[in-house]
Amino acid sequence: MLLIECPYCGVKAEETELSPGYEAHLKRFGPGSTDEEFEAYMFARKNPKGVHFERWRHAYGCGKWFLAARCTATLEVFGTYPAQVGEPPADIIEKIKARRPDWKGYK
Repeated sequence: MLLIECPYCGVKAEETELSPGYEAHLKRFGPGSTDEEFEAYMFARKNPKGVHFERWRHAYGCGKWFLAARCTATLEVFGTYPAQVGEPPADIIEKIKARRPDWKGYK
């Protein structure tokens, strides 16, 4: 079971108290985009074995959306941060690189 800390209210919650929002840091495409761009946005998702950045909502708590970095193979959570951030914070990137030296980055 995952234990994920909400960066807003500070509660460390089990995954049953949260709702997954799937992949984080997606480039959104809408009106004016090509069919290929919109199709890739809607249907093409990374599904890595290893470090992954995801959206979560503290459904049974403060109700806010946030982002989390975790390993899909070991369920290790590297950290969480507000959803309004465009890129993962440097401290989370450093923590990932310290534990996964071969990690290529989040993009």
